[in-house]
Amino acid sequence: MALGRTLGVALVGIDGHLVDVEADVASGLPAFTITGLPDTALGQARDRVRAATVNSGVAFPMRRLTVNLSPASLPKGGTGFDLAIAVALLVAAQTVPQATVTRVVHLGELGLDGRVWRVRGVLPAVLAAARAGVDRVVVPASNAAEAALVPGVEVHSTRTLAGLVATYRGEPPPDLELQCGEDDAEVVAEPQLASPDLADVVGQHEARTSLEVAAAGGHHLLLLGPPGAGKTMLASRLPGLLPDLDPEAALEVTAVHSLAGSLPAGAGLVVRPPFVDPHHTATPAAIVGGGAGVPRPGAASRAHRGVLFLDEAPEFDARVLDALRQPLEQGELVIHRSRGSARYPARFQLVLAANPCPCGRASGKGVECSCTPMARRRYLHRLSGPLLDRVDLQVEVRPVTRAAMDPDATPECTAVVAGRVRGAREAQARRWAGTGWRLNAEVPGPVLRRGRWRCHPTATAVLDRGVERGTLSVRGYDRVLRTAWTLVDLRGGESPGPDDVATAFLLRQQGRVAA
Repeated sequence: MALGRTLGVALVGIDGHLVDVEADVASGLPAFTITGLPDTALGQARDRVRAATVNSGVAFPMRRLTVNLSPASLPKGGTGFDLAIAVALLVAAQTVPQATVTRVVHLGELGLDGRVWRVRGVLPAVLAAARAGVDRVVVPASNAAEAALVPGVEVHSTRTLAGLVATYRGEPPPDLELQCGEDDAEVVAEPQLASPDLADVVGQHEARTSLEVAAAGGHHLLLLGPPGAGKTMLASRLPGLLPDLDPEAALEVTAVHSLAGSLPAGAGLVVRPPFVDPHHTATPAAIVGGGAGVPRPGAASRAHRGVLFLDEAPEFDARVLDALRQPLEQGELVIHRSRGSARYPARFQLVLAANPCPCGRASGKGVECSCTPMARRRYLHRLSGPLLDRVDLQVEVRPVTRAAMDPDATPECTAVVAGRVRGAREAQARRWAGTGWRLNAEVPGPVLRRGRWRCHPTATAVLDRGVERGTLSVRGYDRVLRTAWTLVDLRGGESPGPDDVATAFLLRQQGRVAA
């Protein structure tokens, strides 16, 4: 029977699906057909597999070859199926024993010389294989460290197709083949750069407080101020205030970066919250994800469990900013294309930085500003009301004064503030244990407005007046309550009082007053 089978994994978004790779060698004129909804890159595997097999010194069957990827209704793409197709064909040609590859997932791209190159998405693919009950995978050597992050899976690495065939046949591996379990000699670990320290920020007491509150509760933040006031400097120091990711979140973040191709070769688990700062010329597809066929993750997903910083936010396309509404509310992105839909996690902290006007000199009395009132209004109105309504903290960053530049002053460093943030997050973890929420920013509004977590009416009086006058939406009401709970956690209190709610309300309104 000239039929060979092995396993591969098709990724649709962050979700992986096990694929049966079947190869048939039949009599007839030489031909090579791949069925099962392959994309262009996968369709070109015919030439890569043929050349890699011949150049590896392995006999390639010059007959009618048919490869089927089942289920055929599932879209499949990329070059990660090359290795599985080659192995299935060699089984069908009776070069490799079927028993050795029956329940093994093969991932990797083949070079024309037979070498096996690293591919994207190995971690989510191995996770999908483990959930499907497969406990053996073969990956490129430079993906071995990434695949080994999944517990309970036996990972075998290979550098060449010839070496893999020799292993399956019980023969000594070629000299070029790297033995399983060794590190790829070509991989050089990149040095980890130290995070910038908050002590470098001069003055800006209110903005520093807002940054600490945002870090403690996972709140979104708008920094509004003139050029040179320190908005970008403050935003770049936010990741240093955040604690390390827990194992579950770290695995999820690493899987997204693996799929996006931003995980360095040989890198281990991503344990620090990512910081993503796209340029203001980025397209909607670059921010939320997109591309031909099944869409790829964008900057919003790469910032999952970290910080998405949009500097010069009014300069971004309006479609880009409005596309962020869904992940800000739901913590994930569902992107639909003609060939299917893809789901990507996108629970990030959004930090926006903006000048008060096109020339940037409208802060304070604005006597040096050369912009017309209409130009100022039009500039800031590029940040739509529905988007700003989802931003918990909206703070004015004023110009630094000469008094704040005292060389003898010693501002608090990142380590000190991060300690308070860590304590506040531990308090939130105890409060919301068993609910599925981790931070105050994730708690639904009705939970804070009703039941045991409801604040005393005297504490929320200022918010009630805002809703009555129409200056505060119900969403804004809920977000002020979330910030108030974070202020309580930072000071070690039990429940928000009038001062906490008033401070949270001021932190939300200060930037709007400046606008």
